[in-house]
Amino acid sequence: MKPSPLFLSLAAAGPLAGVAGARDSDARKREGFLSALPSEPGPHLEKSKALAEGAWLNLGAPAADPQWGKARGRSWSCRMAFASKLRGAFLACVASHGALAEDASQPGEVLAEPATLHCLAVRWPLKGDANENAVIEVQYRRTGDREWRRGFPLVRTFADPHPQNPTPAVRVAGGRMFAGSIVDLAPATAYEVKLALHDPDGGSVEKTLAMQTITEPREPAGMRVRHVAPGEGGGTGAAGDPLRGLPAAFAAAEAGDCFLIHKGTYPVQSALEVKVSGTAAKPIIFRGAGDGEVVIDGGGTHATKGRLISGNATGHVWLEDLILQGRQYLVVAHESSHWVIRRCTFREMEKGFTAQNGGYEVSRGHFIADNTFIGGTHWPRTKGIEGFAGIGISGAGHVVAYNRMEKLGDGVHGTGHGNLSASDFYNNDISVCTDDGIETDYAETNVRVFRNRIANVAHGVTAQPAMGGPIYIFRNLIYNATYSPFKLHNHTTGVRLFHNTSLRHGGPFVIQPSSETVTNVWSRNNLFLGTASRALHTTGRMRLCNFDSDGYGGFTEGFAVWNGRTYKTADDARADGVIYHERGALLLDPNTLFATGLQPPSDPSVEYKISDLDLRLKAAAGAVDAGVVIPNFNDAFDGKAPDLGALELHASLPHYGPRPSQPPRP
Repeated sequence: MKPSPLFLSLAAAGPLAGVAGARDSDARKREGFLSALPSEPGPHLEKSKALAEGAWLNLGAPAADPQWGKARGRSWSCRMAFASKLRGAFLACVASHGALAEDASQPGEVLAEPATLHCLAVRWPLKGDANENAVIEVQYRRTGDREWRRGFPLVRTFADPHPQNPTPAVRVAGGRMFAGSIVDLAPATAYEVKLALHDPDGGSVEKTLAMQTITEPREPAGMRVRHVAPGEGGGTGAAGDPLRGLPAAFAAAEAGDCFLIHKGTYPVQSALEVKVSGTAAKPIIFRGAGDGEVVIDGGGTHATKGRLISGNATGHVWLEDLILQGRQYLVVAHESSHWVIRRCTFREMEKGFTAQNGGYEVSRGHFIADNTFIGGTHWPRTKGIEGFAGIGISGAGHVVAYNRMEKLGDGVHGTGHGNLSASDFYNNDISVCTDDGIETDYAETNVRVFRNRIANVAHGVTAQPAMGGPIYIFRNLIYNATYSPFKLHNHTTGVRLFHNTSLRHGGPFVIQPSSETVTNVWSRNNLFLGTASRALHTTGRMRLCNFDSDGYGGFTEGFAVWNGRTYKTADDARADGVIYHERGALLLDPNTLFATGLQPPSDPSVEYKISDLDLRLKAAAGAVDAGVVIPNFNDAFDGKAPDLGALELHASLPHYGPRPSQPPRP
């Protein structure tokens, strides 16, 4: 959108020349943001008087508003018409959000993002809508069904305001990017998705998309089976004459090969390099044969420099039923796509699976499930941030599910080297991370983190920053997060926190990004329980945030600190209308919530056993039927209303970590 002229009228006491500083003694009482006008003359007055014809005055960057942060700069004209009878000055400026900007919506083309097993997602750029009153409603149904189901509306994204965090994926010249996901869908199923844009100023339209979820990777028919046994070269790959040693197998690999690696230890000197790609119909598979443990051994520890397996710029490579150990980096596949890592154990390492740099169009479709990642950290944290990480990926369309991660710095490490979109992290079991359980740092749109169990970490899930969003974080169990359940730093923008349960020592929910902005974060139906301090304490500049219907318990001081203002009680916060716009917060007693009697941790230095953390609600708990309906995120609630927290009363406990039964092999 091109800059448009903006005309403002401001009350004044008399002509600007000579009496600009006089006070308006007979002015009517003013309220709100006009209550301090007219102000005392500022330092620019003499500069304004000295302006020559056609000259301009640079007023510099405006001071930051305590709620909305720093506004955009603008240029004011040197000649300001003054109407003495109206006691007002008419100031002309040029700004990109001027009064003549287009209010009617001008929708672009809808982009369907890469699908996953359980989620579909879209981006929809929208120009115009300068008054930001457009809404995009979502409905969906299985193809062939008659009834539509409501989805959560698309989210109007706001780019990260920090100059070091460019967000081209969500920037739309003269408008905004809308984005959103539909969650909890069936795999390998066709759906119709209806998007209805409503704008009272014009431009309303409906669009219906045909979309389909994917399935777990299955070995295609017709693969060439080749056998591998320990040794140092030779062999044809036949069952009676196996290839001897992994260097021989990797050197011979072609699309459509399935290498069955027989039991034993396979020493690795130089990195095993994947030099060719498979295809969707003919992947390259390296799989344990099932006759005993297969150990691929780099011969060192987490401090031994180098890679164990390297496969940059390759695709459709599978690693299954293997034990990988003994190098700093075990598997590196930068700028790659469609790797399958399944039922493997990663140990004696600093980094497990690392695949970055390719970005949205190149790095697609990694499937990482049912693995175990074991690092070298210890609880409690004594060394600061440590470099151990189970997984580090960027790109789009990835699935990270049912993994066990322990003794790491980060379970999942976020990265700006390629960013992340349209990916899922679910049903992982994560314990002892001296930094973060799951990082969505530098994610752009439609990243979903759900149904994970996370314990003994500094932060449960992080978004530092989310770069527009939405980042959906829902139905996670977080226990003993020593800093905060959710880390919202580095000018994060576009996070949705729904139905999470967090128990920690100290204040229930802490958001402390110094004085950075925290933009467009919504929180609904969460349980935040602690042992001390305030229920909700933020140091960041909270902008366009919408918190409501969360439960808090166990705090001992006043209720909240928000944008520098202290609220003694939850009722005070609700009455003020800044944090809460609807129901407000619910106050709960942690002693009465859980069927097992579980309490927030009394000693954060203790390593709590993650398998003991059963946070299902007690039938008479105050959190039961205390939530609000969130379309698509709690449709299956049982009772009068959704329950607060991650687990609905009477629902079965989700399975966390590697599944005991796997999709059948051919």
